[in-house]
Formats: sequence, C-alpha cells, structure tokens
Amino acid sequence: MATVKKITVDVPPDLLRRAQQATGEGITATVKSGLRLVAARDAYEALRRLRGRVQFSVDWRELREDR
Repeated sequence: MATVKKITVDVPPDLLRRAQQATGEGITATVKSGLRLVAARDAYEALRRLRGRVQFSVDWRELREDR
C-alpha cells in the first residue's frame, strides 16, 4: 500500500458541496481529484503554449478514414 499523509483542512462548505457534485464522489476522492488537477496545471499550460505551433504530418481526414 502506498504511503499516505493525513491532513486537516478548512474548506468552505459550499465549495466542498459544489466540488463533490462535480465529481460525484466523496470528500477524499474529491480532494484527491482537485490535487491532481493542481499538480498537472504546469503540463496543461505547456500544452496550451504549443497551440498553433505544432505541425502534424498526418491529415485529420486520413485519421478519420482509418477508423
């Protein structure tokens, strides 16, 4: 089993309720999901900066026909 760290946080009830509604999960799973998103933020930003700068050698029409 992976090592875990138990934490205590003060969270506004409305924020927690909305986050749980969005994930459809309990408190622990919702907090883990949010932490993963924050941790991945730099990767998402790097991908966003590449928008319009990457040229693909394959035409999207060819990819669609391959299905």
